[in-house]
Amino acid sequence: MAEYRIDDLARVSGVSVRNIRVYQDRGLLPAPGRSGRTAVYTDAHLSRLRLVTNMLGRGYAFAQIAEMLAAWESGRSLADVLGLEEAMGASWSTEMPAPVTIRDLRRMFGGELTPANTRKALDLGLLRRQGVGFVATSPQLLAAGQELVRLGVPLSEVLDLAAELQREVDHVASLLIGLVRRYVLDPKGPDWLPSGDEVPYYADVFRRLPPVVTSALTAAAARSTARVIPEIVGDRLEALLQVTTSDQRK
Repeated sequence: MAEYRIDDLARVSGVSVRNIRVYQDRGLLPAPGRSGRTAVYTDAHLSRLRLVTNMLGRGYAFAQIAEMLAAWESGRSLADVLGLEEAMGASWSTEMPAPVTIRDLRRMFGGELTPANTRKALDLGLLRRQGVGFVATSPQLLAAGQELVRLGVPLSEVLDLAAELQREVDHVASLLIGLVRRYVLDPKGPDWLPSGDEVPYYADVFRRLPPVVTSALTAAAARSTARVIPEIVGDRLEALLQVTTSDQRK
C-alpha cells in the first residue's frame, strides 16, 4: 500500500494542497494517519479524492457528496470501506510524478522547448506547474520524448503522438475493463452496492485488474513493435544491407 505526504498526494491526484484540506475539513476525505508528526495518506485517500473531484465536476454540491458517502459507508466497517477504496485507488504504475525545472527541460529538449510546446505539454497533462518549475506526471514518458527528440523527431510531433497514444491506450484499457464491468458488476443491477460480506471479494477484483490490464497492454505493445518495425523501416534496412554488401565486394 502506497503512502503519501500531503504534497505527494497533491502531485499524484492533481488536486491542490489547499483543496485537499478543504475536502478534509468538510468531511469528504478521511483524516490521514500519523507517522510521528507527519500526516500520512494512502491509496484509499487517493481514491476518495478522485471520487470527490469527479462528483464535483458533475455538479454535485459538498452536502450532496457528503450524504452519498455517508450512505455508502452506512452498515460497513471503516476497514471494509478503506479496503475497497484502497483497491480502487491503488496506482497502476510504480513511477511517481517528479519535479522538473525549466533548466532541466532546456537541457533535455534544447531549442525544441518553445512556449507553444510547453503550453501543449501542460494542456496534455504531461507537465503541471509547481511554483516556478513543473512536475512531470510521468517521468518515463518524459524520457521517451527526450529520446525521440534526440533521434531528430520535432518535439511538437512527439507531443501530438503522446496525445494520440493516450487516446488509443485509454480505448484499449476501457475495452478490457469494460468486460469486467459487463460480466462482474452490471449483472448486479444499476443500484447495487456490495454488502459488508461482499466488500473483500470486490476489493480483490479491483486489485487484480491493474496487473491484468498492464500485462495485456505490455504484451500487445511488444508483439506490435516486433511486427511493425520491419514493416515501417524494413525497406531502409534492406537498402542499407545492399549498400554494405556492394561496398564489401569492391
